[in-house]
Amino acid sequence: MSDSKHGEAKKLFIKTYGCQMNVYDSERMVEAMVADGYVTTERAEDADMVLINTCHIREKASEKLYSDLGRLRPLKAAKPDLKIGVAGCVAQAEGGEIMRRMPLVDLVVGPQSYHRLPEMARSGLKSIDTEFPTEDKFSLLPKRKAARGPSAFLTVQEGCDKFCAFCVVPYTRGAEVSRPVTRIITEARDLVERGVRDITLLGQNVNAYHAQATGLAGLIRALAKIDGLERIRYTTSHPNDMEDDLIAAHGDEPKLMPYLHLPVQSGSDRILKAMNRKHTAQQFLRVIERIRAARPDILLSSDFIVGFPGESDADFEQTMDLVRSVGFGMAYSFKYSSRPGTPAAEKPEIDAALADARLQALQGLLSAQQREVQHAMVGREVRVLYDKAGRMPGQMVGKSDHLHAVHVTDPDGKPGDLVRVRILASSANSLAGARISGI
Repeated sequence: MSDSKHGEAKKLFIKTYGCQMNVYDSERMVEAMVADGYVTTERAEDADMVLINTCHIREKASEKLYSDLGRLRPLKAAKPDLKIGVAGCVAQAEGGEIMRRMPLVDLVVGPQSYHRLPEMARSGLKSIDTEFPTEDKFSLLPKRKAARGPSAFLTVQEGCDKFCAFCVVPYTRGAEVSRPVTRIITEARDLVERGVRDITLLGQNVNAYHAQATGLAGLIRALAKIDGLERIRYTTSHPNDMEDDLIAAHGDEPKLMPYLHLPVQSGSDRILKAMNRKHTAQQFLRVIERIRAARPDILLSSDFIVGFPGESDADFEQTMDLVRSVGFGMAYSFKYSSRPGTPAAEKPEIDAALADARLQALQGLLSAQQREVQHAMVGREVRVLYDKAGRMPGQMVGKSDHLHAVHVTDPDGKPGDLVRVRILASSANSLAGARISGI
């Protein structure tokens, strides 16, 4: 489709907030709009359509959206035909309010309905679609065609049935739904044909994948049979869904990388119960023991919330004890922020300064553990998949099996090469090394 007025393809600018699933969703929305005649642009000022793909997990998500929309007012005034759309979880949760508060918005589409985006854009009418449709959006999206970098995300599961007291995902993404195995395999093969060698399987609760009897482990083993696919990862997981077969796969499937992100949120049983996590700290630690028994070199990552309503000094110290006990290679920690509509939002929050102090203490410990794990890599040989050229001449940048960013001296390297590297140095957030040989 072309712009009949100018005889040129319409241009789409998209801004993405949030998790890897939002990145994946944005990619699919772009593909749908490109199939409908759009091309992408890096500048909102050049666009015929601006789309903001939102996230509702972190603090002030709505405020960020309204701030972005406010900055678009002059652009909309100068270009009255400009379409402005809001997608994602804030769109799902607050679609009507967005339309009421920001008349410049032309369309609002939830994360389960974005396959309808081209039709909504073509209509020329203000529209909102935040339903949970019965049709499979993935089967209605255009086939992915463009050449890809060596790494890609692939959504295999959406939604969550856990209903943690702090989380909006069950309300914005809906109940757990798993994509059919055959469609996932087809999409993975297509990605590999277009240059992908490393796939991260995505889901709000990815290890609750249940489209086949063997669960996520069976899906991983099926994907591992694809020639040219060298690496498989998955995120984000729940401790209660780490089944025996999935743990075993970490030890017996070579293509499943030695990295696992397994959120625990707190080390206090009292707070875990208030969060409705349905596991204890000891149960989490036992899962970690079993995973490390299957794959001793695995790098563990996690999520932590500090300052949850009712958290005492003793509760926080139990979280610190759990961190000391596990030794995480990386982790993400946040100060609790209330999400409207969740059970925890009804509870009184603790003093903000106290929560800040606890967060700083936790992040200090986690950073020290990350530095220790990275320093232990110095002198070791690792495999690195190159993503791009580095800033220095003769340098490539890529990810190790453990998901460390690695800068490699390799004048002959190119994106997509999977090479063996000797690690020579460790810095704050990356490693440095030199290529030994190809693989």
